[in-house]
Amino acid sequence: MDSQRISLGQLESHLWESANILRGPVDAADFKTYIFPLLFFKRICDVWDEEYQDIVDETGDEQLAWFPESHRFQIPENCHWIDVRAKAANVGAALQVAMREIEKANPLTLYGVFGDAQWANKDRLSDALLKDLIEHFSRLSLGNQDVNSDLLGDAYEYLIKKFADATNKKAGEFYTPRSVVRLMIDMLDPKEAETIYDPACGTGGMLLAAVQHVREKHGDIKRLWGKLYGQEKNLTTSSIARMNLFLHGIEDFQIVRGDTLRNPAFFDGDRLATFDCVLANPPFSLEKWGEEMWEFDPFGRNFAGRPPSSSGDFAWVQHMVKSMAEGTGRMAVVLPQGALFRKGVEGNIRRKLLEMDLVEAVIGLAPNLFYGTGLAACILVLQARKLRKRHKKVLIADASRLYRRGRAQNTLEPDHAATIFGWYRDFADVVDVARVVGLDEIEAEDWTLNISRYVLPPLEENIPPLPEAIDAFKGALARCREAEERLARVMAEEGWLQ
Repeated sequence: MDSQRISLGQLESHLWESANILRGPVDAADFKTYIFPLLFFKRICDVWDEEYQDIVDETGDEQLAWFPESHRFQIPENCHWIDVRAKAANVGAALQVAMREIEKANPLTLYGVFGDAQWANKDRLSDALLKDLIEHFSRLSLGNQDVNSDLLGDAYEYLIKKFADATNKKAGEFYTPRSVVRLMIDMLDPKEAETIYDPACGTGGMLLAAVQHVREKHGDIKRLWGKLYGQEKNLTTSSIARMNLFLHGIEDFQIVRGDTLRNPAFFDGDRLATFDCVLANPPFSLEKWGEEMWEFDPFGRNFAGRPPSSSGDFAWVQHMVKSMAEGTGRMAVVLPQGALFRKGVEGNIRRKLLEMDLVEAVIGLAPNLFYGTGLAACILVLQARKLRKRHKKVLIADASRLYRRGRAQNTLEPDHAATIFGWYRDFADVVDVARVVGLDEIEAEDWTLNISRYVLPPLEENIPPLPEAIDAFKGALARCREAEERLARVMAEEGWLQ
């Protein structure tokens, strides 16, 4: 395949075909564990080759082209793609050694990036299967001259989406629908040189969307280098996030594997680090999230109360609030709508956040937008310092009717997201869908943020008067009883009823 003329569609198709090679011996849920490391391995080897050839062409000095300083990533001897490709047997073991040695040779950037796939397990990955997979990838040249980082990154994102589609129930752990992500980013409006943090970063989609937003709206994305931060508990998913950012050409970021609620990763001295933009789609109503450690949380994240062991939703919210920079900090978080009205400890936490005047907007979304759950979710937007005209006010919006129905899952389309963003931007009442509500009214409603308390859905058209509706119901009930009686007679005549 001539990669210099390859289109995004051709690249996407080629990458998806690599997953089909694995189909059978490998579960669809595990495709990403193998495909992404191979793609990244091929990419850095092809870039290394380009760097080598560029120096040879420019200077004629092959020895200089071998110097470590000549390359972004180091590839130790016998660990190049072509070395693994030449193996006739024990291909998986050769792959595993090559990846581990590359990680060791690049400890500050690539340590652990290839994940923990068991390449040497021949019961799952035979030599023949791996040879097929490697030959398939070898048909593509993935150097910068052939496939730029934007194109490769877009194809990588496509593959993440395809894997999410193939494993709907498990995909919520690593993938948030991109239209929802872009809506959250638009509302936070990150700017160049601002810090951006996702404490449940999955495969890095929100951080990448923030970079894209800055590129489109504000300019120099290199001013974001060193200002992107993420934490992810799952090893494979955190590795994919790092590869994702690298493949999009982002050179300086921090993605840390770890349990954010139990062991947060980023600090400023002995305090939690703070950021300009904080956003996340944490796991919904996570059980056993670490509540035993929050009674005396050393980072003060229980400032509004300790959430119940049955749901970590407000643990994530409080962690994110403590991670907002004073003055400039703002955050957007996806939550199940139950978090808006559940009582008890969560009700008290919600009340505290409202009394602190941190909550700026509550946006209810349509059901079945997210992988792995049919629940209706919401986006909660908080500001460390609201605009003066928004003090002691909350925009409450019902976007539950904005979606495109799908066979397995509903979709929030870009025009839907644009409509919702318009409501947020204007911060004004919109008939039947949005209201700006004062804190005094929310207090009168016992601090619930249940959207239906403030925004009533429009009545359906052509609703008959009550007497007519009652008559219609009685008629339908009579017909139903007649049908039951006829069925009983037929069954008796046929001897089905003893």
